[in-house]
Amino acid sequence: MSNKVYIETLGCPKNFNDTEVFSAGLLNAGYEITDNPESADIIIVNTCAFINDAKKESIDRIFDMASFNKKLVVSGCLAERYHNELMEEMPEVDLFVGVNDYERLPMLLKDQKCRYDAVSSIVRDYVPLEERKLEKGQYTATIKIAEGCDNKCAYCVIPGIRGKFRSKKKEDVIKETEYLASLGIKELILIAQDVTNYGMDIYGHYALPELVKEICRVDGIEWVRLMYCYEDRITDELIQVMRDEDKVCKYIDIPIQHASDAVLNSMKRRSTKESITDKLERLRTNIPDIRIRTTLIVGFPGETEEDFDELYDFVESARFARLGVFAYSQEENTVAGEMENQIDEEIKNERLESIMELQREISFELNKEFIGKTVKVLVEGEDEDGSYYGRTEYDAPEIDNSVLFSSEKKLNPGDFVNVYIKDAYDYDLVGECE
Repeated sequence: MSNKVYIETLGCPKNFNDTEVFSAGLLNAGYEITDNPESADIIIVNTCAFINDAKKESIDRIFDMASFNKKLVVSGCLAERYHNELMEEMPEVDLFVGVNDYERLPMLLKDQKCRYDAVSSIVRDYVPLEERKLEKGQYTATIKIAEGCDNKCAYCVIPGIRGKFRSKKKEDVIKETEYLASLGIKELILIAQDVTNYGMDIYGHYALPELVKEICRVDGIEWVRLMYCYEDRITDELIQVMRDEDKVCKYIDIPIQHASDAVLNSMKRRSTKESITDKLERLRTNIPDIRIRTTLIVGFPGETEEDFDELYDFVESARFARLGVFAYSQEENTVAGEMENQIDEEIKNERLESIMELQREISFELNKEFIGKTVKVLVEGEDEDGSYYGRTEYDAPEIDNSVLFSSEKKLNPGDFVNVYIKDAYDYDLVGECE
């Protein structure tokens, strides 16, 4: 049996979580995971298809991997969304696997003799796979508490790819948390398309607060981080848990997308500018040291100059600690994709750059407030000059800020240290280990 597998993963943390899960399944089935595509017998590209740029990146990587002339498998969102077209247009690919088919992957690799489209598009109850393949020395991990999405945002293709929202049972989440803690994981990042909707489908109420409290009881886990929270489902109970549980990072990711009620309504979002403003105030009143991350979309169909100015002014006044911006991507099979008044790409990019320039200034101003203070830092690595870098509880891996610091003692990735902040840049802090 050809059993060496190389895996290339693209896209969001949910995709990387999927890769960790199905990699464990491959190992249990007797396959070997290699980090070298040249030595592999099988190459798997786990793809993203959220926006046009992600689709282009996925297609480019597929062709890159095809050049190795190995058995080639395409999995993930691109395969789920476009498997019929790709089957015709990409003869280089031997096997297409959808997002609901990962538990079948070992069998599919073993039995498949010729080109095969194995995308089932069957939305099953969320059946958790207990094991994960983590990197040696890994100290931070995601835990997917739900799959799919019931929100019908006008611009988004995810419900059509991932299916309806399905929560993982609390006991399964806790079991996985204990498993990850036993492997040395110290930072646990809760992810889903909408973590704040957790439990509504199986328990009849928003059960995230009670889940977080149970996770905090697991020994070994030191930081618990919440990503992808919808504003209207951030309850007073959740705010209280975030305030009172020491392990919960004083950080929350709330992708508001816009601040103009006209645009929010066109996007089919449930929030309004007033509800967003109120929620930010309640979070900051109850958790004074909280840092809030958000994501915005500029250039949505019909977004006027007045709409954009309103968004710009809102960002200026809201002073988000962390912020990312996407230029709207017109996607087929979405409500927004069929809308008139699509915005010119040049205008989209101008608006994006304008917001990001504003955010750079805000980030620098907020960073300067740390100068002269001591912060707890999770060590991530050491530079060639012997200095170290890491993150505070206010920063998620890969997407947020870093702390650059010196230390007289030898440190290892995964250590927690106290760092005295001496200087600040737009997105990074500089200090020395106490």
